[in-house]
Amino acid sequence: MPRPDVSEKRRTEIVDAAARVFSRKGFNGASMDDIVQETGVSKGLLYWYFKGKDAIIAAILERLFRPEVNRTRSLASAPGTARQRLISLGESVIKEIELAERFMPITFEFYALAFRNKTVRKFFQGFFRIFVQGIREVIEQGIRAGEFRDVDSYEIAVAMTSSFEGALLLWVFDPRLVQREAQIRLAVELILRGIEKKGGADASKSPRARRSGS
Repeated sequence: MPRPDVSEKRRTEIVDAAARVFSRKGFNGASMDDIVQETGVSKGLLYWYFKGKDAIIAAILERLFRPEVNRTRSLASAPGTARQRLISLGESVIKEIELAERFMPITFEFYALAFRNKTVRKFFQGFFRIFVQGIREVIEQGIRAGEFRDVDSYEIAVAMTSSFEGALLLWVFDPRLVQREAQIRLAVELILRGIEKKGGADASKSPRARRSGS
């Protein structure tokens, strides 16, 4: 049997502990000493793994969002029709939100921090580009397969991504106002209805044609 990677296990424990500290105190209010106290490791060992708070923040981001990144990257090669895969993506987003609900406070701390922290902003830029591109590829596959009309795949992918983020944000503001699961499912269904190819030729011009003036 291979020996477990003790170093990686300890690193994960530190990241989890830091996430708890940041959830309670916020990024500005938390210190490396707070993380030392939460983890029980020495300060020297903490700095051996992470050079500072920014390095820990980057590790937490990677931990929280890696599953969605991996899933989105594999979306274009997944089985099923384009419609089925986009519905499945919506269900995966719902499941991921449920699993990460205890980290919701820190997730929105990250969103606020993105305005003033280049590390966080750069991470989210990369994350959303991957997410949008994954959806876009599936939409373009659907267009080629005759499932969808000749729509602007980028605009639709951004709209779908925005619907996920918007449903979550409204739910955080007032859970009584928005049922996040139902809202995400409805948003996916409405977008799919809007782009599905109906019987016969589509006489309307695509967004690409309208922008080019043709």
